[in-house]
Amino acid sequence: MNLRASEAIFARAQRVLPGGVNSPVRAFRAVGGTPPFIVRGKGSRIWDLDGNEYIDFVGSWGPLILGHSYPPIVEAVQKAVQDGLSFGAPTAREVDMAECIVSMVPGVDLVRMVNSGTEAVMSALRLARGATGRDKIIKFEGCYHGHSDAMLVAAGSGALTQGEPNSAGVTKGAASDTLTAQFNDLPSVAALLEANKGQVAAVIVEPVAANMGVIPPADGFLPGLRRLCDQYGCLLIFDEVITGFRLAPGGAQQYFGVQADLVTFGKIIGGGMPVGAYAGRRELMEQIAPLGPVYQAGTLSGNPVAMAAGLAQLEILRDNPGYYVEMERKAQGMAHELRESAQKYGLPLTVNQIGGLLCPYFTEGPVRTFADTQKSDLDRFKAYFHHMLERGIYLAPSQFEAVFVNVSHTEDDMVAALAAAGQAMAAL
Repeated sequence: MNLRASEAIFARAQRVLPGGVNSPVRAFRAVGGTPPFIVRGKGSRIWDLDGNEYIDFVGSWGPLILGHSYPPIVEAVQKAVQDGLSFGAPTAREVDMAECIVSMVPGVDLVRMVNSGTEAVMSALRLARGATGRDKIIKFEGCYHGHSDAMLVAAGSGALTQGEPNSAGVTKGAASDTLTAQFNDLPSVAALLEANKGQVAAVIVEPVAANMGVIPPADGFLPGLRRLCDQYGCLLIFDEVITGFRLAPGGAQQYFGVQADLVTFGKIIGGGMPVGAYAGRRELMEQIAPLGPVYQAGTLSGNPVAMAAGLAQLEILRDNPGYYVEMERKAQGMAHELRESAQKYGLPLTVNQIGGLLCPYFTEGPVRTFADTQKSDLDRFKAYFHHMLERGIYLAPSQFEAVFVNVSHTEDDMVAALAAAGQAMAAL
């Protein structure tokens, strides 16, 4: 594969951007090599500077559920741009978007638009603290909730522990009120709540852990979190930056039948444009300024172009629930065939799949916790990744990211991807 143009611009990028990128995973440090620099996308395909064509299973890390350059979304953006890029003032599109979200997502009465998933989570946590008068937050090891200080914490030396910073620049004070439990382990949550009785404002969770690969919740885990939060008087926050509108039209709350108190969304509500939101029931959301004492603001929040793109996408998803059935069918088929190929060539492989999300781990199963993911053979994944890239299959450059199956993926795309995977596993 020729990547000369990408190599040349990556060399330029490293002189003016930290690591040559504006988000760390793009630098390919986990897999090695030069990242292809992308110039355009259409449907399920993307093309790089050197003219290489790929079937894309990243989809801008999830939001392009209808594919690249989907005509109704492009048309909505073009029309919005003609009216102006931003105003820093109210527009009707913000209201249309909020009404659409309220109509689709269970338990949501009010929505506040922000500019990213990180900002949505940061704001929801502040709201939880303000509404409950408590300071501590419980998160789960291996779940990612953006790069705000309170969420950049590691589990520390024990399984049930006060958070320790896992990024330079995060103070121990900022991390000290974040407690870390184990995903799919209700007793670890109960122990933290009991040890910190009356101090925990919220439990925040990815309903499907999609930042350590893909780990679905164990049976009873999400309902159990709901019961524990009710028992100890704290809020349950679903971080649906990945799962929102991707598992079902109403997101994880609809898919699993469990209602959170607050929910956060990311770029899927912008059709791939930079945007986020947090939402919840009325009595909580009315604690936000200008109605209540919890301050949060954003000059460009509710950007009219992003609102136009996102509204076009959400309305299509709302009106076509069969898309979710089709994505799940394709993802299930892909997971099955990957397992079959691994077995054929004697490779240890566990494939987790739910909805249109899946992740192949190069390890014997099962993979149900963060500790399980750490058994993955990272060298084998690196080799697999580059074999797939050489064969025109664009995957996330990390073992611990999801494969996103989208509406735009055709049967031919799936056949081509599985053929490439078979060849890659044969080579491994």
